[in-house]
Formats: sequence, C-alpha cells, structure tokens
Amino acid sequence: MDKAVLIERAVVDSILSYAQMLHPREAILLLKGKVDKHTIVVNDTQIPPLATHGNTFSTFPLHTLPIDFSIMGVAHSHPSGALRPSVTDLNKIYGRIMVITAYPYQSEKNIAIFDREGKTLQYEVV
Repeated sequence: MDKAVLIERAVVDSILSYAQMLHPREAILLLKGKVDKHTIVVNDTQIPPLATHGNTFSTFPLHTLPIDFSIMGVAHSHPSGALRPSVTDLNKIYGRIMVITAYPYQSEKNIAIFDREGKTLQYEVV
C-alpha cells in the first residue's frame, strides 16, 4: 500500500487515553475516516459493539458491525509494551490499517501503524 496515512491529533489522544484507562487490559477501537487515491485520513474513533477487553486480547464480534465504509481499521493496545503486531493480530486484521499503541501510552512515539501484511507505515499527525 503506497497511500499516505494522516491521523488527527484528537484520534491519537483518544487512542492513548482509552488504552491508559483500560490498562492492564487491552483496549480496542474502530478507526473511522476516508480514503482517496493517495491518502487515508483517520479522523474519528468508535468503541466497537460488544467489545471484550482481556489481559492478553481484545476483540469484538464482526457481525455486530453495520455496513460502514468509513471504517479504516482497528486500533488496539499492547499492555506488554510490544510495538509490533502478533501473528493473531495479522490473522484478524479488519480494514485497511491497524494501529497499535504500546505501554506506557504517553505519545505518538508509543503508536505504530501497519498495513494488512504487517508492514510498518509512516504516518503524519495532523
């Protein structure tokens, strides 16, 4: 994927604060936005319906999601501090991108964005 990823500051703050609030359990959020030929813009988050937050996992039943083409992917936390996707993360990716935030969830330095293959994507906070 050769699209630029732009993520709004309010989204970054939302991901970080939600992860802090649920720690030591994993947090999970839907990423909403828009995509065009050259850019993915993430401008909102949403708690997935019936989300489950455990100490080593977070999930939600896909069948509870409405058809919504503004969902760009999922953000979730890694309380372990690992800023990379697990094999399970890669096998269960939903959408175009996956955002992982790792403990201690202090700034965008604790965030990484990945494509469906697990390749790290460069992003800009706007």
